[in-house]
Amino acid sequence: MAVSAAAETLRISGMGAAGDGLAVLADGTPCFVPGALPGETVRAEPGPRRGEGRVARLTAVLEPSPERVTPACPHVAQGCGGCVLQHASPAAQAAWKRARLVEALARAGFRDAPVATTITTPPARRRRADFALRRGPAGITAGLHRAGSAEVLDITACLVLDPRLVALLQPLRAMLRGLGALRREGSAVVNLLDTGPDLLLRTDGPLAAADRALLARFAQDQGVPRIAWAQGEGPAEPAAQLGPVSIALGGVPVAPPPGAFLQASPEGEAAIVAAVLASLPERLPGRGRIADLHAGLGTLTFPLARRGRVAAFEGDAAAVAALSAAAGRAGLPVAATRRDLARQPLGLAELAGFAAVVLDPPHAGAAAQAALLARSEVPRVVYVSCNPAALARDARAFAAAGWRVAAATPIDQFVHSAQLEAVVAYLREAPRQRGSRRER
Repeated sequence: MAVSAAAETLRISGMGAAGDGLAVLADGTPCFVPGALPGETVRAEPGPRRGEGRVARLTAVLEPSPERVTPACPHVAQGCGGCVLQHASPAAQAAWKRARLVEALARAGFRDAPVATTITTPPARRRRADFALRRGPAGITAGLHRAGSAEVLDITACLVLDPRLVALLQPLRAMLRGLGALRREGSAVVNLLDTGPDLLLRTDGPLAAADRALLARFAQDQGVPRIAWAQGEGPAEPAAQLGPVSIALGGVPVAPPPGAFLQASPEGEAAIVAAVLASLPERLPGRGRIADLHAGLGTLTFPLARRGRVAAFEGDAAAVAALSAAAGRAGLPVAATRRDLARQPLGLAELAGFAAVVLDPPHAGAAAQAALLARSEVPRVVYVSCNPAALARDARAFAAAGWRVAAATPIDQFVHSAQLEAVVAYLREAPRQRGSRRER
């Protein structure tokens, strides 16, 4: 193999948050090498800057790590951005993800937190996909973006997605060829529900009557009970519906709105629920009220309702309506409230009546709410994280206020990616002294 004159021989010392190998260039500049593993010696060509360092293109692995494996997916070599760690063994991925949680808690001040072994979900179980769509001279492209690029890679196989989602791609391409509403680009969000695939189609053009008829035929042929459509980022509307849609969350059937957020896999959802419930006593003190913040469709709400009365807060109106209706049908002690917790977090007086709070924020975390919880008199908080960086920032408030980490569980439900879920249980080190002035 010819070696570029610009390439350098690098020793990989660690792995960054994006799953890149970490090295130092000859001039002392930090370097990120996608596809490299700790302990390896590689040849790489330095490229564009990223922050204070540079990203390099891996050209050769001179001394491979014993944890290096051959990626099984054909799209890895084509630069698919869906997976960044297929070249690492499952054991190496699990160890690295656990280390990320250990490091995030340590940065927050919890240096000896009890962190469990990573729970890794099985491959081919992802039940939610957001496919990018492009119309070009060669026809319709439907798949995932190339790593670090807006270019869309046509997907014909995937080791991560449920095979039923992958099987939908080819007929989707065929249907989109005749769909006038897709002019140049769009997206297809598919949730695999108990009733079958649920499709939210976003296009860059309006939906004509002929398009609606085409979508209805596609739904009938492919067993898709509902297709919703939206132009751009506008609101979704029904385009074709052949029957009801439903998914069981915590054993409770829920009718989700189009494109609703779901945990990535059934096994990932089960692991998160189990870790949350394990963080709570079977019998909660006092009146047993639990707050579920950022409740979504009720993934955690319904299991929690079997431990006590749940006040569920969620900012999305459609999700609140679905959660509330499902709880009512099931006869569960749940009160669902629409509230934008990023702009209006629960205050100290509102938090005072809860025996436990479960906080499951979006990727950006919940800095304001975490700070209030850390100052509150709630005895127990369970934080469900999908972003170690946000977790570390939010955890600092609990460390500064004297809380302790009772348990921390890393959950890898985005296998082969750099993403990590975690469930962290915080307990007060000691109850407040009687007669102390309540903070307002």
